[in-house]
Amino acid sequence: MANYYCLMAGAPDIVMDEGGKNQISLAEFREQCEEVLTEADKQLIFYFYLEQDCKNIVKLLKASKTNDPKEKVDELGVEIATFGNYTMDQYQDLISAARTMNFNVHRYPSFLSEFARNYDFNKGKADFFPEDQMMLAFYEYAMQCPNAMIASWYKMNFDITNILTALIARKQGWNVSKYILGDTEVNEMIRTNNTKDFSLMNELDYMVELMKIVDTEDPVLKEKRIDAFKWNWLEEQTFMDVFSIEAVFAYFCKLEMLNRWELLDPETGKETFREIIESLRSEAKVPEEFIRKAPNRQFMNEQQ
Repeated sequence: MANYYCLMAGAPDIVMDEGGKNQISLAEFREQCEEVLTEADKQLIFYFYLEQDCKNIVKLLKASKTNDPKEKVDELGVEIATFGNYTMDQYQDLISAARTMNFNVHRYPSFLSEFARNYDFNKGKADFFPEDQMMLAFYEYAMQCPNAMIASWYKMNFDITNILTALIARKQGWNVSKYILGDTEVNEMIRTNNTKDFSLMNELDYMVELMKIVDTEDPVLKEKRIDAFKWNWLEEQTFMDVFSIEAVFAYFCKLEMLNRWELLDPETGKETFREIIESLRSEAKVPEEFIRKAPNRQFMNEQQ
């Protein structure tokens, strides 16, 4: 297992200070990683960028005016994020190949091609929400990551998304089971249990903290508290080895969170986020708990 002493020791500490930009961008850290990560570890960081690829592909397909394989996706006028794994030419190749049933499983994860192939058949259906379906496929793929910590990260995000969605649906008086995607043990408990916490306290060790967060009335503050919770989770997972590929992956995730909040709330976002993190840390488990768990731990649309 590779350790990245120079990379992580040289990476700036990323904290939520008052004002100012991050000392390093996602692009800059990615460039540094390209120079030192092993090929096997680059495949693990691939999962981080794959989530953005999924969002880009959905945008391109929704803007498409035809199912012609020759359609030029770079002429659709869609602005996509540039920090995925693939270029616009590769998105073109993936979508065109999918439309002609000419898949190349060695170039792209098969779920991307399957989604692109089926999009034109599904887009007119009343119960088809492309962002939700794509992110379900992504999470199912990412939860099979061979790295235990990264797989657990995506499982936690998937579970939290479904729990929050279920709570929103319950509050609105909707049928909860209609809004929960995926067939997991946690999802089955959400669909069939009517208690406040879906009887997940014994299933998920973070459920107590999550239930405190969901009671927050302000939707922006609630989202920040959720991100702060995830930030602390990442720190717990890398507590025992700050130079591992897991620590590198966690650094990417933290940079993405900070970048998102800088864009959404540049004036007050950092300070609020920093205060939330410090508050959550004061309630965190003792280091012995970290040690006990460390060896074993490995997008539905945003709703308000």
